Parts: sequence; structure tokens; C-alpha cells
Amino acid sequence: MELLFALLLCALGYLSGSILFAPLVCQLLNAPPPHLYGSRNPGATNVYRIAGPGPAGLTLLGDALKGWAPVTLAQYLDVSPATQAAVALAAIAGHMLPAFSRFRGGKGVATTLGTGLALAAGTILAMALIWLLVFRQWRIASLASIIAAGSGPIIAFLLNPPHTGLFLIIALVLFVRHRDNLVRLAQGSEHHL
Repeated sequence: MELLFALLLCALGYLSGSILFAPLVCQLLNAPPPHLYGSRNPGATNVYRIAGPGPAGLTLLGDALKGWAPVTLAQYLDVSPATQAAVALAAIAGHMLPAFSRFRGGKGVATTLGTGLALAAGTILAMALIWLLVFRQWRIASLASIIAAGSGPIIAFLLNPPHTGLFLIIALVLFVRHRDNLVRLAQGSEHHL
């Protein structure tokens, strides 16, 4: 019964993650659809490129909340830390491979932010600070995301040791999702904001 309950929570996390806020925000504000413009990525950075900071902020908030909500529910229901981590990964996977958008999703950074705030706020806030410092220096969102994700397991080991494995998995997944960005960074052709 406990396994079935954990699977139901993971399914809820995945479905929550599958709601892409970038197209919803752009449609609501009569902005160009993100899957047709800019990087064609349904995330806050691309919405910033095509519609500006306000819509990008709404997208970031929505994508973070859809990760935070199912993990917070799992915590409220007092399931095991392993199940909470699985729900977090399911929500992030939902954003990357959304059931409602033909499995074409984003990179998962904002959803990781939301799940991290629920599970390990100290780790995720330190990662967010690293993201801001890197972005401020180089104005490249993907570089900031890659460096922040890479720092996650180390920070978690220091601040939230039970979640070190989770942040290691998240780092590896985000590296894979940013593989095209890594190539452009190596070539010196990555987009600046």
C-alpha cells in the first residue's frame, strides 16, 4: 500500500510538472508563443527574450510552484524522504517531458528551484545565489544554470546531507538537458541576455 501511495504522489508530481507556464503566460499576455521564437524553449529565459521581464517572472513563478506544490503535499502527508525526493524528480521530469505538450518541455531549472525550496531550502538558496553571481558576471543564463547545478551536490553535502544524492541526480539531468548549450559555450556562440 505504501508503494502504491508513493507511485500516486509521483504521478501527481509528474502531472503537475507537465503544466508548462511559458505558453500559458504568453497566450494570456498576447505574446509570441515560446515554442516558435527565441530558443524555442518553454522556460522563463526564453519568455524574457520574447516578451520581457514581467512575463518571464510569471513563468518562473509558475514553473517553480508546480515543483514546490507536490513536494510540499508529500511532506504534509509525512511520507519518507526518499518518496519526497522521488516526487521532486517526477515534477522535474514532467517539465522536461510534459505529457500535455507532446513530451517537448524545458530544461527544468525553475522547477528544480521549486522542488529544492520545499526539500532543501538552504541548498537551493545557495545555488540560486551562485546562479545570480555567474549570470551577473557573464549574462549567460545557461552558464549560470550549469554552474549552479554542478555546485548543488557539494552544497547539499555541506548543508542538507540527506539530499546529496538527489542534487547529484538533478545536476546530471540538467547537464544532459543543457548539452546543446555546453557545445555553444565551448564554441563561444552561446546567447547572452
